[in-house]
Amino acid sequence: MTTNTGTAQAEHLPRIEVKPVAGHIGAEITGVDLAGDLDDAVVAAIRAAVLRWKVVFFRDQRLDHTGHVAFARRFGEPVVLRKRGSASPPDHPEVETTADRLELGGKFGMEHDEWLQRRRHTLLRGWHCDHGARIDPPAATILRAETVPPYGGDTTWSNLAAAYAGLSAPVREFVDGLRAEHRLGVGYQSRPGDDSYVRHLLDHQVASLHPLVRVHPETGERILYVNGYYVERVADLSRPESTAILDLLLEQAVRPEYTVRFRWEPGSVAFWDNRATIHLAPSDNAHLGFPRTMHRVMLTGDVPVGVDGKPSEPITGTAPGRW
Repeated sequence: MTTNTGTAQAEHLPRIEVKPVAGHIGAEITGVDLAGDLDDAVVAAIRAAVLRWKVVFFRDQRLDHTGHVAFARRFGEPVVLRKRGSASPPDHPEVETTADRLELGGKFGMEHDEWLQRRRHTLLRGWHCDHGARIDPPAATILRAETVPPYGGDTTWSNLAAAYAGLSAPVREFVDGLRAEHRLGVGYQSRPGDDSYVRHLLDHQVASLHPLVRVHPETGERILYVNGYYVERVADLSRPESTAILDLLLEQAVRPEYTVRFRWEPGSVAFWDNRATIHLAPSDNAHLGFPRTMHRVMLTGDVPVGVDGKPSEPITGTAPGRW
């Protein structure tokens, strides 16, 4: 894996080219057909690019559900969710179609736009890793675009290793020893009166105590393991102290210089390290009325480990490997 960060030169292997697209995160990979029979050298090059650049992009791919799952299996074991919506393909349990989300608000008596606004009522609340409240969040996500709007609908990612490195030395030393509670539904703004979504969250709680700084299991990098969607509070701090620290760290995590924004096209694929990034789903396309159909496969992850060598602890509703 290339570790030279001083240049933006492409890395080459036969038939494959890795072109960085931002200073700290993101690279576009060309010269590879993800639906084809990939040899081990190409798989190794893609893996190295994901570890180095945190998210990589492919364009003009012709993957179907079977090909998507087969590609994912070259890098790990796909997650099989227990529950998916009606848009997800019933004969491919590893594939989740993000259009399923359009159904969720209606299940709890809300239009989708209201449900989304109550979940992402601030910019920072929208930033997340996938399934971060679990004791073993997915290691990676592979998302492919089937139908996208002619404009709008971009996704943004941030590099949490770069964000950690960008902290001053005293702050790094302080946060290295802290842990934070990650909980499903943090920050949701409830409706007046009875809110069936709140009752659903209370009946299906998922929460874990994760290190605030995670050591990446493959690269050894220290990761500022924060996000706006799941992090409830920093353990052992008062509420005001926790709020101040989290606000500082979340703002650090999403500084523009640590981010990359991707313009989707039909056939585009994004492959990101869910252990070292957070991402922001688009919120600029709902009013446009254009369809946006995406399919994702997530790879099974491990239990995070902190700088002190101690693993995360489950609080409720989660156990390693149980989905």
